[in-house]
Amino acid sequence: MWAMRLGVLIVALLLTQSVGPSAAGYIPTEAAVHSLAGQLLVATPELDDPNFSHTIVYIIHHDSEGALGLVINRVLGAGPLGKVLQGLGIEEGSDSQAEIQVHYGGPVQLEHGFVLHSPDYQQDGALVVDNLAAFTDSPEVLRDLALGHGPRHSLFAFGYAGWGANQLETELARGSWFTIPPDEALLYDDTVDADTKWQHALARRGVDL
Repeated sequence: MWAMRLGVLIVALLLTQSVGPSAAGYIPTEAAVHSLAGQLLVATPELDDPNFSHTIVYIIHHDSEGALGLVINRVLGAGPLGKVLQGLGIEEGSDSQAEIQVHYGGPVQLEHGFVLHSPDYQQDGALVVDNLAAFTDSPEVLRDLALGHGPRHSLFAFGYAGWGANQLETELARGSWFTIPPDEALLYDDTVDADTKWQHALARRGVDL
């Protein structure tokens, strides 16, 4: 079972040092925070941090004390969902041969798994962000996917991306990122490779490659 529950994760994020691309030496700002939860954070070509270069991050939580999100376009590998369940010690559904992609969600807590999924699937403890996505660290969603009654769309990742107070705002002001509204294709389409997703997102800003 995954050791860290959603509430503990958010509290830990808000109490610890920032961990986004420019965690060292960021410049605090005094501007009021407009929450970016539910938006896509797109890395600009100038962002050369290897943890975030050419990435798209779905923002799950954002307020004056920090932000949390999942990278949605960096795939670590793929394999049978049943094997993932076996690795988590879950018997139900462990014979499933359905393929699941495993994503890199960010550089923090890489030993923990998280699922971004469509909110048609209801589960206690899940954080519903908007009408496209909910977020959970419960492995039950993977079991239900294997049993055929999980969410319509899902993205499984290890790790997350986090920012401390004012850090994300500073990085946006520096031009490391820009934001765009999400859509199902960018969030969940696993037939499109990572760089192509990033290029599609970049094109929505009108940037020439």
